[in-house]
Amino acid sequence: MTSTVPFGTVLVANRGEIACRVIRTLKRLGIRSVAVYSDADRDAPHVALADAAVRLGPAAARDSYLSIDAIIEAARRTGAAAVHPGYGFLSENPALAQACEQAGIVFVGPGIHALQVMGDKITAKHAVAEYDVPTIPGIAEPGLTDDDLIAAAEDIGYPVLVKPSAGGGGKGMQSVRSADELPEALRTARRVAAAAFGDDTLFLERLVASPRHIEVQVLADAHGGIVHLGERECSLQRRHQKVIEEAPSPLLDAATRERIGAAACRVAASVGYTGAGTVEFLVSAEAPDEFFFMEMNTRLQVEHPVTELVTGLDLVEQQLRIAAGDPLAFGQDDVHLRGHAVEARVYAEDPERGFLPAAGRVLALREPAGEGVRVDSGIAAGIPIVTDYDPMLSKVIAWGEDRAEALARLRGALAGTSILGSVSNIAWLVDLVSDEDVSAGRMDTTLIDRRFSERLPAPATEEEVVAAALLAHHDRWQEGPERVGSLWAEPTGWRLGRARPSRYDVDGVPVTVAGPADDAVVTIDGGDPRPASLRLRAPERTGEPAVALLDLDGRMLRFDAARDDATVWLARDGRARPLRLRDRAELLADRLAALDRGDAAAHPELRSPMPGTVVAVPVEAGARVEAGDTVVVVEAMKMEHRLVAPVAGTVTVHVASGDLVRLDQLVARVDADDASTPSDQPLEKTGIA
Repeated sequence: MTSTVPFGTVLVANRGEIACRVIRTLKRLGIRSVAVYSDADRDAPHVALADAAVRLGPAAARDSYLSIDAIIEAARRTGAAAVHPGYGFLSENPALAQACEQAGIVFVGPGIHALQVMGDKITAKHAVAEYDVPTIPGIAEPGLTDDDLIAAAEDIGYPVLVKPSAGGGGKGMQSVRSADELPEALRTARRVAAAAFGDDTLFLERLVASPRHIEVQVLADAHGGIVHLGERECSLQRRHQKVIEEAPSPLLDAATRERIGAAACRVAASVGYTGAGTVEFLVSAEAPDEFFFMEMNTRLQVEHPVTELVTGLDLVEQQLRIAAGDPLAFGQDDVHLRGHAVEARVYAEDPERGFLPAAGRVLALREPAGEGVRVDSGIAAGIPIVTDYDPMLSKVIAWGEDRAEALARLRGALAGTSILGSVSNIAWLVDLVSDEDVSAGRMDTTLIDRRFSERLPAPATEEEVVAAALLAHHDRWQEGPERVGSLWAEPTGWRLGRARPSRYDVDGVPVTVAGPADDAVVTIDGGDPRPASLRLRAPERTGEPAVALLDLDGRMLRFDAARDDATVWLARDGRARPLRLRDRAELLADRLAALDRGDAAAHPELRSPMPGTVVAVPVEAGARVEAGDTVVVVEAMKMEHRLVAPVAGTVTVHVASGDLVRLDQLVARVDADDASTPSDQPLEKTGIA
């Protein structure tokens, strides 16, 4: 491998964990790095990590990370010789590649022709078919009407898959099992495609039974060299979004691996590809020796670390050297896969609330380390979780000599991850990678949606409630009379006569504590007094959580802990849980509100289920609404959430369109009519572009 530095300065046109990951390679190579940021990301880790940083604009992506003019101007101002787009945002946009070319700046990615051809699934399908690459049976022509598609479906045979030609991420895709379902599926797909991509062109493919998503990493230089780096299994998906990825696939045998790799190289050759790219195939678990081309991603993939771990190559370095004009320093025979690697995507979302986006400020953070463990992260303690963009926070990756060892290490790494200050999907991921079928490699793209798509809310455990109460008690015990206000208010309960225990309300559960936290007697919700102790260990490093050791009834439990005003955050086995300590004023207000409601079954308050932006208030203050009417619409992380009236009544609105709202912030109130009945309509959620 050549040791020359391919560029003097590179601008990274992205954010979050991928920007941090690219910058780390730039630093290792001795290349000056330039970060860009929006107003929402002013304090983000990628900004602090880079050698220089340039503001692009406001938080909205269209005014910052999607502004080609702003990115080119930032590159000019900082003397960047090249722009690395990461993934997402403008990474596959031919207009950015063209703007870079016109400005005399190198675009770290393929040429404009490859971006244009592979950016349209219909065009791509025809291009690769001419290079003897198998494609899924179907019809893919520009300008197909609904009547054309309905007629073609009879020849293709049901079930079929309706797919938009533009865009990706599964948006607009519709599975159709019978002819009577197809017209409505076509209308839905066109509507979503037009809103998401500005193009409602559709095509049809046969729906493959027990589908496995297998993709192949390729590298191609400008001198005709093309190699593949093995395949990745990406079949564990939720609503067409990848969750777990691994390399190599447990499905393929050596002969199929060689054939699918060669096919991926032909795909790259069909468009004169240069750089790193991924060719995605669909494979039926029932016929694993057959594979069909789906699409080519003309950029680095989120899951590229698993390929790096089994090949020993730095794919970002390869991208940079190819973009600088260097030939590949190795051939196909030099590529060897060693061991197995698995990656899990950590999202700021709550599986117990329908995977609603979650936010907050990272109070404390513990990320795993150890043999075979890698973390690509875009968060840090003290930094807010931004809801304006994709909810992915980090990726936890594990390598092992074989698949079993890699999965075991991943489970341990996820269980040892604590993000305090926001809810995440980490505990859900632990359950997923512990599943018997996943461990055995028996999976397809529908497994999560069939068995892991819903998770019922789990109430706080008795141990968590006690730990939260004792943490609050520990803090009060340390304050002393100068902070509590008087000697009579000290938590020792000192007074003339018998000492009185301290009382706490933890998420609605009353707890009394007598004595200091490290040698206490607790009573939970009026039960029997029980001995308990809690000892705190200070963080080893700045930004890490404290360690709380709880002994309850002789059982010792370890929690990572942090406190934010009236909320105690506890994390254990990957689950971070907020436990709210309600004070006497709040409890009194709740009792008075309950008296005001009388026998009414529904609570009158509407609170935001997540932090976000109010995008619509379709009712006026003082208006009368029916049960189920939309009162406020909140947007966060590319999703709209409609808050509906719980009962018929008169509405009071506390927010306006454009307002930023916090999690559980009061946004409206509906005072019920005397004869109102509660709405049985759930919170509605719709995807947006």
